[in-house]
Amino acid sequence: MSTSTAVKVPHYRWDDMTAEALKGGITRKLITGDRMMIAHVFLKKGDDVPQHAHENEQLTYILSGALHFWFGAEGEQEITVRAGEVVVIPSNLPHRALALEDTLDVDVFCPPRQDWLSGTDAYLRDK
Repeated sequence: MSTSTAVKVPHYRWDDMTAEALKGGITRKLITGDRMMIAHVFLKKGDDVPQHAHENEQLTYILSGALHFWFGAEGEQEITVRAGEVVVIPSNLPHRALALEDTLDVDVFCPPRQDWLSGTDAYLRDK
């Protein structure tokens, strides 16, 4: 005879979540597990995400709009990522982004961004 333990699996609807307002027109919604995080990040045309780096590996998937990225300490590589495209940002790589139009991106981080969870991500909050 086997014994089973009830598992409570979290279930979310993006439309039911409250967006967190950041600098400019940037807003985001976060869902986190123990070892990964997913975020919907909304940017208005012209919103700038200043250069920063983090230990977390990052996938950025653009659902609508376009972001122009600069990668490296001096912006050595530039890539424009448009709807239907994904960029993989390695751990500790300095990067910056500019919204070329109103944009919805999905960011996935491993491990979760503790600075986003604790509100210590000043580069997105300084107005």
